Amino acid sequence: MKFFAILVCKILAFVGKLLNKGSSLPGAVALKICPDILSKIQLTENVVAVTGSNGKTSTVEMIASIFSADGKKVVWNKEGSNQIEGVTTLLLKNSTLSGKVKGDIVVLESDERYARHTFKYVKPTHFVITNLYRDQLTRNVHPFWIYNIVKDAVELIPNTTLLLNGDDPIIRKYALEQKKVCYFGMNKNDYSTSETDALYNDCYYCPVCKSKMDYDYFHYAHLGSYKCSSCGYEKPELDYAVDKLDLENNIMAVNGNEIELAFASRYNVYNICSAFAICSLLGVSDSTITKTLNEFIMKNGRVMRFKAGTNQGLLITSKHENSTSYNQSLEYVSAVKEDCELVIIIDAISRKYYTTEISWIWDISFEMLKKSNVKKIFLCGKYAYDMAVRFEMIDFDGIEVVVEPDLDNMAKLISEPTSMKLYAITCFSDKEKLYSRVEVLNPTDE
Repeated sequence: MKFFAILVCKILAFVGKLLNKGSSLPGAVALKICPDILSKIQLTENVVAVTGSNGKTSTVEMIASIFSADGKKVVWNKEGSNQIEGVTTLLLKNSTLSGKVKGDIVVLESDERYARHTFKYVKPTHFVITNLYRDQLTRNVHPFWIYNIVKDAVELIPNTTLLLNGDDPIIRKYALEQKKVCYFGMNKNDYSTSETDALYNDCYYCPVCKSKMDYDYFHYAHLGSYKCSSCGYEKPELDYAVDKLDLENNIMAVNGNEIELAFASRYNVYNICSAFAICSLLGVSDSTITKTLNEFIMKNGRVMRFKAGTNQGLLITSKHENSTSYNQSLEYVSAVKEDCELVIIIDAISRKYYTTEISWIWDISFEMLKKSNVKKIFLCGKYAYDMAVRFEMIDFDGIEVVVEPDLDNMAKLISEPTSMKLYAITCFSDKEKLYSRVEVLNPTDE
């Protein structure tokens, strides 16, 4: 059955590529033919899995680029299919018919809810956990609910090296019962604050003893330097630390190695740091890692340049139902030095589920735009008026707010000539609705 499952998967993957179809179906069919097919294949010596609420795709892309630059043949799910069916497709289409994966290293983007299923069969040698935030109410409920689901995955791989974001007190807890752990994160810097920049703190209480958590400083959301005065649970010493950060000049450093930022935001800094850390752990030289990251341009469409009429624009893709993702995009726009205009599009909330649940809009820190150089904000899409109600709670003195649910009318408005640069924030679900109405340029190297 193994041979037949691999053969069928390869054929379906080939046909799917010709038809530009998704990459999950071949794996789903292979699993129907041979449910334990993943336990029957021979993996590479090292298998890296990456999970977390935000940043998985970008981080995996960077890791794959670094290993490739180091001369390794990398098998990785560049299509982003990160559930067990997509992982099965990836591994089988890159295997021989006898089931040996053809590559030097496997790098897997793993959905935080499905790692516990994949890890029953595929045991990563290294497991990177980037962060856990409030995310997609339709499927992820709350960070601590997801924490427990990922914990099921961690318990399946007791001999795996965990690479954890030490600044996140939620995922730091995974280290308490794991033998091999390394940490990445950020030292205190000019952007650290005494209070969180979010409207809430998901780790106000200690994850271990439930006493009030004390913070020396925050980086953003619930990430920072923390300590519980009751049980002593605290931020660990970092093995890989961002010890220099200058967002104005697009420079950061990890353990003294300077890296030029292609996209100057703190969540991208964490992604880069985690990619640096795992590649260093697996023997890639600091010089190769640094050179590759300095030349890296995101290919996954998260940041794209476009033109609306004669106006230059930059799209920053966020995640609907994820206020932290939106806050990081807003932080980038609010730091822009020149006068600008901003388009926010919420037209469809979920790609997979029918939902009109928009309470997460109230968790987004739109207030940070008050101190920005944004002069006009367009609220667009089906939920434009829901955003407008949220904006009524903020005194945007000097900022013009335009509400336009119709996306065709939006396209006309943002194409009107202006001397200001245009920024757009929307979700994966809605970005094509912008792209179909503007001229899309090459991926940004800003």
